[in-house]
Amino acid sequence: MSLHGAAKIFSDSENKDQEREVCFVDIAYDEIPERYYKESEDLRYFKSEKTSRGMLQEGWRDTQEPIMCSYKLVTVKFEVWGLQTRVEQFVHKVVRDVLLLGHRQAFAWVDEWIDMNLDDVREYEKSMHEQTNIKVCHEQQEHSTNSPSLDDIEIHDKAST
Repeated sequence: MSLHGAAKIFSDSENKDQEREVCFVDIAYDEIPERYYKESEDLRYFKSEKTSRGMLQEGWRDTQEPIMCSYKLVTVKFEVWGLQTRVEQFVHKVVRDVLLLGHRQAFAWVDEWIDMNLDDVREYEKSMHEQTNIKVCHEQQEHSTNSPSLDDIEIHDKAST
C-alpha cells in the first residue's frame, strides 16, 4: 500500500466533519524526548541478529521493502474555554511521542518476537495489557486528583503491509 493513500485510509463516515492532519512518523530519524532515548533502540545503529534488518538510513521508507504502515486516527475534544487549543495540541503531541516510541521499540525488539506465531503474539499482548492496566490503576490510586476526564480521546487503529 502506498504511503500516498494515507489520508484516505479511514472512511469518510469516521469523523467526517473533523479537520484532519496527516502526520508521518519516521521511527529512525524523528526526534524523541531525550529522557526516552536508549542507544539499543536507536534504529540508525541497531541491526537485528535474527533478521539482519536494521541500521536504517535516511530515506529508508522510500527504499525498504516490505514496509509496514500503521494508521492512527486520533480525535481529541477538550472543550474548556482558554485551554482547549493548548490541551488538544499537547495530547496530540503526547500520542505521537507514544506511537513513535512504541514503534521504535517494536522494531528494536524484533529478535524477541520474530519467532512467535499469531497466538503467541496475542497471548503476549494480553499479558502486557493486563500488566499495564494493573500498573496504571496502581499509579492512579497513588496520585489521584480531580483532573479533567480524558474520555473524549479516541484512537482508531489500522495497519497494512
